[in-house]
Amino acid sequence: MTGRVAAVNLGIVTEAEWAGDASGRSGIDKRPVEGSVAVLAGGLAGDFVAERPVHGGPDQAVYAYAEEDAAWWAAELGRGIGPGGFGENLTTYAVDVTGAVIGEQWQVGSALLQVTKPRTPCTTFAGFWGVPDLVRRFTVRASPGAYLRVLREGEVGAGDPVEVVERPAHGVTIGEVFRATSLEPELLPRLLDATDLPESIRERARRRLASRGR
Repeated sequence: MTGRVAAVNLGIVTEAEWAGDASGRSGIDKRPVEGSVAVLAGGLAGDFVAERPVHGGPDQAVYAYAEEDAAWWAAELGRGIGPGGFGENLTTYAVDVTGAVIGEQWQVGSALLQVTKPRTPCTTFAGFWGVPDLVRRFTVRASPGAYLRVLREGEVGAGDPVEVVERPAHGVTIGEVFRATSLEPELLPRLLDATDLPESIRERARRRLASRGR
């Protein structure tokens, strides 16, 4: 599968009552930039992230969201949603982000990225959009976008191809992980097959399955 990067987006400092950070700041407002941006182990150079324990770290260095899914939301809400509107660093085109397999590797520009986990919606996201029930609606829609780990640093820019160069055989997707940990707990056993899934999520699945006597 080969798609492309529709936009590269960097966060600006936003101060608001709805910001989840203790300082009242958020980096969810990301704006498209021109030219190439350095992709570092900790994320994109110049990107502001307020709550690094929640939105940063190696397993959440880069966040990707599909332009096609954004278009669905624009129609659903009757409003324009530009690149970066979901707080994503990479807006993709013709990439099946929801169907991406946990652990699959993407060649993006000169960087090598690895799919790690879905994004979990939060009240900051709802406050940024001004849609009080957004968390519920986002969960039901189950097109959460994908967090990515940086396996090889490089540069990325709008128009760069996104090529899947390796895909694990277990087949557990971003969409399955999101649904298993939200509205479809019957999918939890599948998560134990995804050896590339962050251990914190696999352990959470084990605990939930144990509590259900399975």
